[in-house]
Amino acid sequence: MVSRQCAPRNRSRRTVLRSICAALGVWMALCTIGRAASGSGLRLGDICRLKGQETNTLHGLGLVVGLRGTGDSDAAPTARALARMMQMMGGPMTTDRFGQLNLDDVADARNVAMVFVTAEVPAVGAQPGDSLDVTVNAINAKSLEGGTLMLTPLLGPRADIPMVYAMAQGALSVSLDGPPTSATIQGGAKMEAAVTASFHQDGLITLVLDKDFASFDTTQRIESEINNFSQLTQGGLDADSSSLASARAIDQLHVEVQIAEAYRNDPIKVISFLLTIPIQLSSRSTRVVINEREGVVVIGEDVEIAPVLITHRNLRIEAGGSPGFVAVDGAEVSANAKLKNLADALNALDVPTEDLIAIIKTLKRKGDLFGEVVFQ
Repeated sequence: MVSRQCAPRNRSRRTVLRSICAALGVWMALCTIGRAASGSGLRLGDICRLKGQETNTLHGLGLVVGLRGTGDSDAAPTARALARMMQMMGGPMTTDRFGQLNLDDVADARNVAMVFVTAEVPAVGAQPGDSLDVTVNAINAKSLEGGTLMLTPLLGPRADIPMVYAMAQGALSVSLDGPPTSATIQGGAKMEAAVTASFHQDGLITLVLDKDFASFDTTQRIESEINNFSQLTQGGLDADSSSLASARAIDQLHVEVQIAEAYRNDPIKVISFLLTIPIQLSSRSTRVVINEREGVVVIGEDVEIAPVLITHRNLRIEAGGSPGFVAVDGAEVSANAKLKNLADALNALDVPTEDLIAIIKTLKRKGDLFGEVVFQ
């Protein structure tokens, strides 16, 4: 693979470090895919998860107090919420002749802001007493710096079941690199009700492939491996392997697995065994990953291009016909018409990364690039 990265001279050290981290992240991801192609011990659990084991987001509306005059201004919803909270806590709130709270007492409070509060429950679920990190985003305030979130109930994702799963509160932490209207509270939410991951029903489980491995070929391979009796006899299971489980590929993302009747009372044993089955995948080195914001291009080893003549500014490179790329000065660049060789040629001529990205886009748009192009 070829990785190219160019940073402007005036780019800050922090931006350069982020670029390097982004490049390493993409490189590591593609190395994982390459490891799958070479068959170096990749197992089924490395490329998929069980349906039902997804992250869930809890959400709620809350109030942040203690701001330095950067809160909501002339916001009636914020004033009403503050008045109700003060009333619930025994505060001296007056009412009109209809029994409605008098908002005049809190209308000018600029150190208060209404916020949207979220917390993410991990895929394995959470139990009462567990702590979750909290994200707080302002609705109308200019800044949340120095504020404190008042006790806020967090509901589940289903609007038809308004159940409180957690309570959030605490001092806000505003990132120096992020917007002042967004903040976090480490461990600021405490679970009040359990969130469990339901991953099987009547012995039926569904495997969901990671998007980097999703393809019809991969799901078909998984179906064959699970249904292969010789594979299933490993792992110390005593029953006849033919009655253990059966798999069926649904699409390029999902594989349904039916656990045999004899094992439905012990599905964990079967699932843990299935997820350790070795899996061989076809080569995924025909992929190009582009991060335009950071100026990073990662090119798979087997990405090829059709015979083309590339003219860019004062540059002229021809691919095809001859054994490889020929630059305008007649110097041979490569023996194969592969995209990585074109990238090497452009790099040798000090062509900026943004120009390489533009060329790749044009080749893909014309149908002259044989591989997948992924933009991050």
